[in-house]
Order: sequence, then C-alpha cells, then structure tokens
Amino acid sequence: MVNLSESTQTKITEHKTVLVTGGAGYIGSHTVLELLEQGYDVVVVDNLCNSQIESLNRVQEITKRQLFFYEASINDADRLHAIFQQHTIDAVIHFAGLKAVKESISQPLEYYKTNVEGTRTLLEVMVHHGCNNIVFSSSATVYGNVDSPTIKEDHPVGPINPYGQTKLTAEYLIHDVCTAHPNFNAALLRYFNPIGAHASGLIGEDPTSPPNNLLPCVTRAMIHRDQPLRVFGTSYNTRDGTAVRDFIHVVDLAQGHLAALRKLFKGAPGCVVYNMGNGRGYSVKEIISKMENVTGVSVPRIDADPRPGDAVSVIADPSLAFEQLQWQPKLGVDEMCRSAWKWQSQNPQGYRLKGKDMPKKLQHRPHQHFSSFPSRH
Repeated sequence: MVNLSESTQTKITEHKTVLVTGGAGYIGSHTVLELLEQGYDVVVVDNLCNSQIESLNRVQEITKRQLFFYEASINDADRLHAIFQQHTIDAVIHFAGLKAVKESISQPLEYYKTNVEGTRTLLEVMVHHGCNNIVFSSSATVYGNVDSPTIKEDHPVGPINPYGQTKLTAEYLIHDVCTAHPNFNAALLRYFNPIGAHASGLIGEDPTSPPNNLLPCVTRAMIHRDQPLRVFGTSYNTRDGTAVRDFIHVVDLAQGHLAALRKLFKGAPGCVVYNMGNGRGYSVKEIISKMENVTGVSVPRIDADPRPGDAVSVIADPSLAFEQLQWQPKLGVDEMCRSAWKWQSQNPQGYRLKGKDMPKKLQHRPHQHFSSFPSRH
C-alpha cells in the first residue's frame, strides 16, 4: 500500500483516479477492489473508526495492484485539501459516515457532525479543486415507513430516525451544489440491504463495534453459539411476523457504483437518484432459513422486542437503475448467504488477526501519517 507523506510532490495523473472515502469499510473495500480490477487508480481516505486497514491489504492481495491510503477524517478540511493537491482526483465515491439506526437515536449530534458536516466539508474541497463528480452512499432509510409494496425513487421521503435524516440532508446538500455549479454531477445511490462477501472469503463485513446489520449477527451467532441471534420484532404485519427487507449482494452493489461512475464520466447528468436493490423482499426468518439450508448449520436465536426506528417492510423498485445504468444484480440470496458464511467461517475474528497468526504477505503494513498542514490563506 502506498502512503504519501506531505513532502511528496508528484501528481498522479496517468489514469482516471477515484477518491473513496470510507474505503476500508465493508461496501467501500469491495468497491475499491472492483475499481482496481477495472483499471482505476484509487485513493482511500478513512479514519478507521469502524473499519480495519487489513481490508485494504487484502484487496491489494486479491487484485495484485496498489492503492493510496490516507488515515484522515472527512471533517478535516486541511487534510482533504492536501490530498487533492497531491492527486488529480477525477471523481469521489463517498461512503464515509456513521450508519447505526439505534446509535443515531442516542447520538444525533455525532451523526449530523459526520454525515452532514463531513459531507459539506468534502463538497467544499471538491468544488475548490474542480472535482465535479461524486457517487454518494445514501440509504433506503430516507423513505421511512411506506405503504406501497415497492419503492420508486419519486416516492415521498420521510425518515423515521436521525440516521435516515442525515442521509436525506446530505442528499439535499449535494443536490443544491449541483444546482449552484452546473458542471457538478452526482449519483445518489439509495441502498437497500447489502449482504454477502467477496468470493475469495478474504474480505467481508467486519464492524469494529457490535454489528447492527442482520447477516453479521447471524454468522456470529453460528460461530459463537452461546451468543444467540436476537430477532427484533416477531409480530409485524408481514407474512411471518418479522421485518422484510430487499437484500443485495455487496459485490453487485459495488459494481453498481462503477456503473454510476461511468454514467457521470459519460456526460453531465446533474443530480440523479437510483435505488440499489433486487426488487424482492425477504423476511428475517426467511434469511435465517436460507442460511441454515445453504450451510447446514443451525442459527441459535431468541425473539426480542422491535428496535426503535426500524421500518416494517422496505423493498426497492430498482428498474430505473437497471435501465439507465445498464446494471443489474446477478447474485441471488443463496450466494449472499454462502459467501457471508465463507467469510465468517474463514475469519472468525474478522480482520483482527495478530502477528504470527496472520499470513505473512497480509501483515499490517506500517504507514505514514500526515503530520500537520499549513492553514489555507
């Protein structure tokens, strides 16, 4: 992994260069892998608050290519300016943010600081340096509770938790920048529920804090059988009483980001919004059953009360993305479960391997940190 110090002055301009914020995270690392495999140069900015640098070491191992990594926050304007001065950035894919619904309810100020103010800082730096393309990691939580069986992009928005509200506010902010700057283009990707892992089993979902998403909770319960899965809500008005979600394989979602990027590079779409899902809903119980059938391992579980802020059923209508991005998910729910189990069973502690237990070529590589940057005048 290449890590540039403040003193390095050479600009990187040979190929299109994409800056990925939050690139060491779950969806970010899979997207970085796809970018490298498609020939892009990649710069990753991540403060590692909920991710591990080892994910990027493994991405390089899989792709046999190097990337540039900076441990930095999107709220740090000086560091962002220095990175944009160091590299000629053609586009940004913006993942960095906090994303736990329950936590957002108890810590709304932190969520607005990171998800809204951090996005504002990033946009300010992009505009300053003439970088006019951004793919934004939004969320289906902007829709809130809905009555329709599937959700189109023009469905009224109505977040029911601070996390969703910060994502929607960031969307509005990006839209307003596109209006103020006609050359600025954005694709706002509203994710439904990404699950699964890369086919190699080398990278997957490994939050550093207790997981909130369904599948890592399922796979951890399968390994740590004395820590059963808690099924939040069993009396919803659904076919089996549990919440229904539209699940999408993380590799398909990563490829969707590249499809959105290609659209931005082809022309000037302004600000466009796409749902990223499969268009089919599975309940929590159905995912558990699928996992058990695919792996032959039972999932220990207990029923629990619904969590505040959780919607009952959220299913995408992704037809606009299928049509305009020439993109469509290819991997079904069986592969989502199979790959997630491969990742978890091969990496029961996730990326938290120590010293001699870690394959030599995947050792944590020492990296240089930025020291301090002079203030802008």
